[in-house]
Amino acid sequence: MRFSTILLGGLSLVAATPAFAQDSAGADTAPPSPITVSGSAAILTDYRLRGVSQTNKNAAVQAALTVAHESGFYIGTFASNLAGWGTFGGANMELDGIAGYKHTYGSATVDAGVTWYTYPGGASETDVVEFFGRLSGTAGPATLTAGAYYAPKQTSLGNFSNTSYSRGQRWDNVYLTGDGAAGIPGTPITAKAHIGYSKGNPGLGPNGTSLSPTGSYWDWSLGADVAAYKNLTFNVSYIDTDITKSKAAYLQPNFSQYQTAGGASISDATVVFSLTAAF
Repeated sequence: MRFSTILLGGLSLVAATPAFAQDSAGADTAPPSPITVSGSAAILTDYRLRGVSQTNKNAAVQAALTVAHESGFYIGTFASNLAGWGTFGGANMELDGIAGYKHTYGSATVDAGVTWYTYPGGASETDVVEFFGRLSGTAGPATLTAGAYYAPKQTSLGNFSNTSYSRGQRWDNVYLTGDGAAGIPGTPITAKAHIGYSKGNPGLGPNGTSLSPTGSYWDWSLGADVAAYKNLTFNVSYIDTDITKSKAAYLQPNFSQYQTAGGASISDATVVFSLTAAF
């Protein structure tokens, strides 16, 4: 049985448990549940993962679910449609499993865990496991977050598309991030900024998987969230990378929109619009 099937079944069972307990005891008398369930659904004009389009520069529909315990431990999942470069051997969907621990110490918040990227329906040797750690704090009106992500050596990140001597090798990957967000007083707008640095396999895995397709590169974005209505948030973001055509030449035509020679690069600068509903 694929990990993605186990993940969906387990999350459905856990998510249903707290609601059942509250109903059976009575909504007016039951104490607050130690477990909270939250989630979101979103539509985007493009799905960019670390600056690179996973939907061939086309629209994406995404959903996320998190089940958290009052101790700080949580599990969750994220799903999105895929196209072009992001299909990884035929998958039309990304389904991630997430487990972690989040706690606030004074004015700092620590969030650490692991993400399992899966691609149901795709080829074997595409799943990627990655550990993460994030530290958040405030500086005046801004919230600042530093993150580190590490994918240990695994076949799905091996270099199968660059030089023949490296075929079959297992590679690891490091991704470092800095993020900032600040609300604009008197408005429903939150300004946001991001910068990231990827370093890992200089090529593609056995079925196209890669977290650093050109070996190393920078990505960044500038944008804003607008609290539109109740639980709805509108976002607009300018996203770009320093991946040049010459750096990605050996990835063509996979790295072009519609995977055609001479097509627009899927890491070119773009503006992405999204609308998210939280619950």
